[in-house]
Amino acid sequence: MDAFGDLFRGVRAQGSLFGSSTLTAPWSLRFVDGAPLTLCTVLDGGGWIVPDGHPPEHLAPGDTVIVRGPARFSFVDEIGTAAGPIECGEFCAVPELGGTRHRLGWHDAAIDAPGSTTLVTGAYPVTGEIGRRLLDALPEVLRLEPDDTADPVRALLAAEVAVDAPGQQVVLDRLLDWLLVCSLRVWFDRPGGAPPAWYSAHRDRVVGHALRLLHAEPAAPWTVAALADRAGVSRATLAKRFTELVGEPPLTYLTHWRMTLAADLLTGPDAATIAEVARTVGYSDAFGFSAAFKRVRGVTPSDFRRTGGGVPAGAERSG
Repeated sequence: MDAFGDLFRGVRAQGSLFGSSTLTAPWSLRFVDGAPLTLCTVLDGGGWIVPDGHPPEHLAPGDTVIVRGPARFSFVDEIGTAAGPIECGEFCAVPELGGTRHRLGWHDAAIDAPGSTTLVTGAYPVTGEIGRRLLDALPEVLRLEPDDTADPVRALLAAEVAVDAPGQQVVLDRLLDWLLVCSLRVWFDRPGGAPPAWYSAHRDRVVGHALRLLHAEPAAPWTVAALADRAGVSRATLAKRFTELVGEPPLTYLTHWRMTLAADLLTGPDAATIAEVARTVGYSDAFGFSAAFKRVRGVTPSDFRRTGGGVPAGAERSG
């Protein structure tokens, strides 16, 4: 695992939140649930994404747009469309409103009619501190044109949308996950982009290797010397290059990542004890873990768990 891949822990499209719509103008779909992350891709045809508070974005065949919640948005055939808005959200996606093939119920009878548009959407219930790191790395709206990385995924999506086969829901969900990861990777790699420092650092032979080690073994008893030895450089070289490229020393980065993992364990569905969480993220005793957690998060693990991840008045979250 690496720093980018780790952000997608638990980020999965779910059946009830997947939509495929074949539309004939005029149309106006209003996405109202404010999902933390929504991906829309046009398989054929075109239209306009109109995010609240942002300029409209025209989508042509193969274009993808990702909207970071809680912003709401519309998809229309043209600006100023005559169509009345249809509100779309989580409960539009139940099978009773169209079944597997036309999940959101906006199916025009003439699927193959000239001029129709096929839109595929997936809403992602991104939660927890790891999810927050992903969302914090993204703008509120990003748009991507067709590219060689994501085009094969869209082709598979188009083929799957066109059939009604056993297991289709699972296939569509996983293809949408694949498209999300490919799209965000393209976004971070674009010329002139401003990806997070840890993402760019993965290109460095030494620092990239060190980051992969820290994410693969976050509970290991790392020292800068041990990490440098595994990376094949001197301690001074690793410390200098890591700090320059990532923006903080390697063990500071590790502590922040451990506390992010711990935060999700403390508020997750499995009620692990604080001592168990401490051991999972590399601390031999709960006291040392609690001190580190409060230093990074501004609250004790107990208070963090009690408030469900909220920060009490007077406390300040960092990291």
